[in-house]
Amino acid sequence: MSTKIPNSPPADAARTSEDRSARLAVTVFPALVVLAALFAFLVPSAGQAIAPLISLFLGIIMFAMGLTLTIPDFTLVARRPLPILIGILAQFVIMPLVGLGIALLLQLPPELAVGVILVGCAPGGTSSNVIAYLSKADTALSVTMTSISTLLAPVFTPLLTLWLAGSYLPVAAGDMALSIVQIVLIPVVAGVVIRLLLSRLVDRVLPALPWVSVAGISVVVLAVVSGSTETIISAGALVLLAVVLHNAVGYLAGYWLARALKQGERAARTTSIEVGMQNSGLAATLAASAFSPAAALPGAVFSIWHNLSGALLAVYYRRSAERKAPATER
Repeated sequence: MSTKIPNSPPADAARTSEDRSARLAVTVFPALVVLAALFAFLVPSAGQAIAPLISLFLGIIMFAMGLTLTIPDFTLVARRPLPILIGILAQFVIMPLVGLGIALLLQLPPELAVGVILVGCAPGGTSSNVIAYLSKADTALSVTMTSISTLLAPVFTPLLTLWLAGSYLPVAAGDMALSIVQIVLIPVVAGVVIRLLLSRLVDRVLPALPWVSVAGISVVVLAVVSGSTETIISAGALVLLAVVLHNAVGYLAGYWLARALKQGERAARTTSIEVGMQNSGLAATLAASAFSPAAALPGAVFSIWHNLSGALLAVYYRRSAERKAPATER
């Protein structure tokens, strides 16, 4: 979900309205995605009819993300480079390698293995910004990590997928990089530019942007699941196990890596959330276009699961933050 929520109270009514909308959207999002998946499973023809449009829907999601970004989101890189570097390295090292490890551990079939690895090679998920806010983590840091990993995705996602998944299926890294540029980089940059040029107009539509993302990802899940009904029947439990393990290891590894590198509690929670929550909608879209609907299934399941687990993690982190002394919340 392409939105951001500041750590401090919003300065204007538009931002306050966006905050409320984002919190509501992230609360109902898992239920809507589950309903979309169930509908696709029961009426697969509906999802198959819109499958050719999933790249368009993801592009709309990324454009909405761009509209929420401002220049201060990027200047944080210069002011706090170390925690951002830790988060980006963890994002593009831990999750891809964990994805490969899970594929080997569970002896996944080639299409599912590629799907799990591709989820790991994707940039951070935009709903992580809302989860970071709800967790009393560092939301500004979360937004910057998501933005930078998204901008780096055209380079790292195809290269990592080629390296780690090439033994399972042929990977057209160049075509994948071009797809990411078209459906991620260009829409995000366009959104940022429009925000700069038409900030007052964009402020009026900010409250609607979380719902644009909710609708877009629900449509992606609908399309992917509709083309994977046989795989769900035969390997659905295995895919769910792979996704749960992948997500949980990301949360834990992100947190403890940040703490091992002397980062504060809030930065560690932020890194945990950023590493564990992937842009699984992008992974599902790339897998469906570059491989098969079956390869896209792990991304679709991850879209459902990481929002459920993220909400639970937010409750745990928030309660933990309230129990600890203010001196530890740095």
